[in-house]
Amino acid sequence: MPKETAVYTHGHHESVLRSHRWRTAANSAAYLLPELRPGQDVLDVGCGPGTITADLAALVAPGTVTAVDASADVLRQAQETAEAAGVRNVRFAVADVHALDFPDDSFDIVHAHQLLQHVGDPVRALSEMRRVCRPGGVVAARDADFGAFAWFPAVPGLDGWLELYRTVARANGGEPEAGRRLLSWARRAGFTGIAATAATWCFATPDERAWWSGLWADRTTASDYAGRAVGGGHATRPELAEIAEAWREWGGARDGWFMVPHGEILCRV
Repeated sequence: MPKETAVYTHGHHESVLRSHRWRTAANSAAYLLPELRPGQDVLDVGCGPGTITADLAALVAPGTVTAVDASADVLRQAQETAEAAGVRNVRFAVADVHALDFPDDSFDIVHAHQLLQHVGDPVRALSEMRRVCRPGGVVAARDADFGAFAWFPAVPGLDGWLELYRTVARANGGEPEAGRRLLSWARRAGFTGIAATAATWCFATPDERAWWSGLWADRTTASDYAGRAVGGGHATRPELAEIAEAWREWGGARDGWFMVPHGEILCRV
């Protein structure tokens, strides 16, 4: 079975995890919540530092959440998150979504947040998620769509950021416009009962603007993404510094507004 071929564009720099730790089941998996019941077994694929995982575990207890990620380092952070949240029904494992090391029909819910945009074969990934989901269960996925991001005011440097990000992500084997493709990928993976929806994050208060612009400014110059942009010949360090300054300019705008749209799919098995 094929293994992972894509490179995770962001890496796990503090500026990346700053964003990931903000995520909760409420702000990032609301479309899934009506499907959750106490006693269910859940697989959380690409769990990152585990904030969504901990919420899912609380909702399905005494059921079990199995949290997997390709990075052993970030799994240790997810375990710390679960311990801090007081949930004891989570187990952790390193895994590749293209070749999940679980038997068929192992879980009631299989969930992935912001994962499919970063993998080499999202259809294969969804097929594996379907394989390990029990009949009557649900496979759920949510991904941002970078091509549909919108912001105000129109800071020219952010146009350059978006063009560069999409170039780097695709050079790494990913698809930054995954949100609009989820329904198509799910159909190609063999699902028939699919509910496709959309939802957004919006950053418009002073604190939200400072947080969102700050993490992207830092990510642009200091994360693995920065190294891959330069190493791949897509940008220079001075160009990345200019983009980071554009982020700070947007973050300082009193009427600044930023929307991040997501595609979502709930697939009945």
